[in-house]
This record gives sequence, structure tokens and C-alpha cells, in this order.
Amino acid sequence: MLKNIPKEVIDIYQKLENAKFEVYFVGGSVRSILLNTYVKDWDLTTNAKPEEVLKVFPNGFYDNEFGTVGIPYELDGEKKVAEITTYRKELSFSPTHKPERVEWGKTIEDDLSRRDFTINAIALRISDKNFKLIDPFGGENDLKDKRIAAVGDANLRFKEDALRLMRAIRIATELQFKIEENTWESIKEDAKLLEHISKERIQIELLRILKSEFAYDGVMLLYKSGLLKYIIPELLDGVGISQARPGRHHTEDVFTHNILSLKFCPSTNPIVKFAALVHDVGKPSVVGKDKNGLVVFYNHEVAGAKIVAEICDRLKFSKKDKDKVVTLVRWHMFSVNENLTDAGIRRFIRKIGIENVKDMMDLRIGDRLGGGTQTAESWRLKKFKERVAGELAPKPFSINELAVDGNDVIRILGIKPGPRVGKVLHLLFEEVDENLELNKKEYLEKRIKEL
Repeated sequence: MLKNIPKEVIDIYQKLENAKFEVYFVGGSVRSILLNTYVKDWDLTTNAKPEEVLKVFPNGFYDNEFGTVGIPYELDGEKKVAEITTYRKELSFSPTHKPERVEWGKTIEDDLSRRDFTINAIALRISDKNFKLIDPFGGENDLKDKRIAAVGDANLRFKEDALRLMRAIRIATELQFKIEENTWESIKEDAKLLEHISKERIQIELLRILKSEFAYDGVMLLYKSGLLKYIIPELLDGVGISQARPGRHHTEDVFTHNILSLKFCPSTNPIVKFAALVHDVGKPSVVGKDKNGLVVFYNHEVAGAKIVAEICDRLKFSKKDKDKVVTLVRWHMFSVNENLTDAGIRRFIRKIGIENVKDMMDLRIGDRLGGGTQTAESWRLKKFKERVAGELAPKPFSINELAVDGNDVIRILGIKPGPRVGKVLHLLFEEVDENLELNKKEYLEKRIKEL
């Protein structure tokens, strides 16, 4: 067990111990050690007050209301931060999770009693050759049984911090654990508390769920627990809206199709997986029937792009992530018609952006399999991907990649810099885009004179 703890982290532990303070590893770091999985972040707890910890670690920093001191260290050339928290006994929170009072604990048992789940309420004490686990709530057994259970009164734990509602589901998703019955019932009872949590914190937990290999299971738990209503209520508008048409592959309602598209999306990028989850969120707002009385969703991708933009704003996505999601949703109905010209392929690439091409293909695969088709790619989609790959070779995707530039236009036409230069280059680009063999300096200089 001890060999899994880096020397740099042990040094931090021993410095506190040498200063005559109690110190333990706690939380996710102990859980990961016991599961023999990678430890991303190292968390320690101590009876030392924050100001005492800072005396031991002058390079530490303390800028929060929870008694946590960050200790910078370097591991394999990468800068890291170990977090040391003073024992806590009670925390009094406002509905928004802003701590109104923090009371320091006297013992490690005090501290463990106010942690969220039993598998996170295990402390580890080490010496040169030995270790000791402090496990007053049976967390080690819950780890062995793959069970998520709240420490003590589940309702009280969730009222202390309602983000724990999502955290239970996120940990269950990542580890493929089951949620203990009383804890699960409390999650359903307390789901509404999530309204008081900042959207930034909700977004972080949601993306961690989506990053998991088992993201579909996580979203289903959010749905069954009632939490999804307070995260992406727009998804629930698709419940019960049939997509069935004779000869079409869609067999599920809009909601089920969306989450199945997430399940089958091959991307590992949580932003792309989020786009797959919400790609048809516009359908409920445009549902109608054609002249034969069959269901249609005309322009649902346009309506969906507007809706997901609002969702991304509400969940405080970055502009970069929002733009990707909106682009993927807006253009996910792209045609793979084999008669599309090479110029049409290039226009498609420019429209969605080179950086989104692979992600769009991944979304289409999720969309197909999530709609009930048996193959990830039709022959048309395979051919389309081959043609797109061919067009991604270095070619004039922008005016800047033409064989001539603005200086050539100014020199040949004898004009001053201005709007006309850009217009000439744009006309040249449109011509070359239809026939890439024309991108030769001699030919384009001749065309400049003619224009």
C-alpha cells in the first residue's frame, strides 16, 4: 500500500508529523489506494490549524473558508497541489452552500463523521513500514461490496451540501458501484435542493459524469433520481414524443433516443458527449405531422441550436465549449449524399470548422446507433468520411492559403489597400475552391488583371 504513495507526498506528510501534529490521508486518495487505482489528488487532514500548517509550509496558500491549505509540489515534472484540511466537526451552511460557521474538530473521528460517503470517510495513518486505517463507518466493507452509502443521516449530509446528490451518482458511475437504498431514497427526496447550488459546480460534476466510460448509466441515474429535472429540464420535454415512421430506424421516443445517442457516441470528449446527449433537444418544440399524418420535426436542428445555447449559458460553459456544442447540434443533419461535389465537401468543412470534423462524425455514429440502426456507419457515411479526409490535406481552405495575397493584388492593379483587395481575393478563392488545380500563382495573377 505504501509503495503507491509518491515520496514527494510522503515528505509533506512527514513534515507535519515531525512538527508534532496528527496527520492522516483521507477522502478520494485513500479510496483510490484501497482500490489500487490511480490517485489524482492527495488529500490530508490534521489537527493543526491553517495558520499552523502555513508555518510548517511557508510556500502554502490558504484562500478559502473551509480550512484547507494548498501545498505546491512537483511530481515527474508536473506541478501539483496537495490539500491539507484541519479536522472539522460541524459546518453550518446557507442554502447556497456558503459556509456560515466552521467548527474545528478535536479528533480524526470528528472529521470523518461529517464527510459525505462511507467510502470517503476512511483515514490512513502511515509509519516507516506500517499503516493503520481509521474506518468508523464501514467504508472499507462498502468498497468491497461496491456500495455508495452516506455517512450517518443521508438527508443531513445532502442538506449540508446538495452537490453531494450529484457526487453520489458521479462516483457510482465512475466506479460502477450501486447506491445503498436509504441513500438513494434520500437523493430522490432531496433532489430539489440542487436548485440552490451554483451552476458552475453542477457543470463540473455533470462533465465528470459524461467523461466516464459509463456516462449513459450516470445520466439514467440522474433521470431516475429526479436530478435531471434541475440540470437539463429540456431533455425531459422529449419523454413520450414518438419518432416512429414506416421505414425509418427511430423506434424510441425523443428522450430515449438522445440518451442512447450518448451511449453509442464513440468520443471520449465530455463536451462532444454532451452534444450527443442534447443533439435532438429541439424536436419537442417543432413536432408536427405531414400531409399523411406522420410525425415530422422540420428544422429541429435550428431550434435545437438555440436551445442548447441557452443550456450552455445557464450551465456556465466556456465560450469555446458552447460554440462547439452549438455547432455540432446545428449541423448534425448534414447530408452524406454521394453526389455532393468536392467543393460541397470543402464548404461543409469550413462551415463546421476543421476542429469539429471528427466530433461531428462521432455524433453521427451515436445518432445512428441511438436510433436503432445495426451498423455504426452506412456505406454513404464511410464514403463521405473518406472524401472529407482527402479534403483535409493541405489545400486552400481560406483566402490566406491562395497562391497570391493582398500584396499581389495591390501591385498588379496599382491600387491602395482597401475593401477592393478583399473582394478580389474572395472572388479568386471561390473560383479555386471549385477547381483546386487553379491555385497557381501565374494563373491567379492573370485573373487579377481580368478582375
